[in-house]
Amino acid sequence: MNGGTYAKFRATNYNPAGKRRRKANLQKKKVFVPETGKSYSLLISARAVKTIVKNGAYKTLRKAGIIK
Repeated sequence: MNGGTYAKFRATNYNPAGKRRRKANLQKKKVFVPETGKSYSLLISARAVKTIVKNGAYKTLRKAGIIK
């Protein structure tokens, strides 16, 4: 994603702040799924970690297509 930056002083046409590239907050996690008895190594976002905690590993990974 692209986003704007913050100018140190008044941002005008003569002092544009420019654009900045923003990246997802990716985490390397090992998730154990008790329903299958397996653990999966995943590169997932911090938001996905919260979703797994909320909805459960099996349901979330199945919806994502990682578990058949």
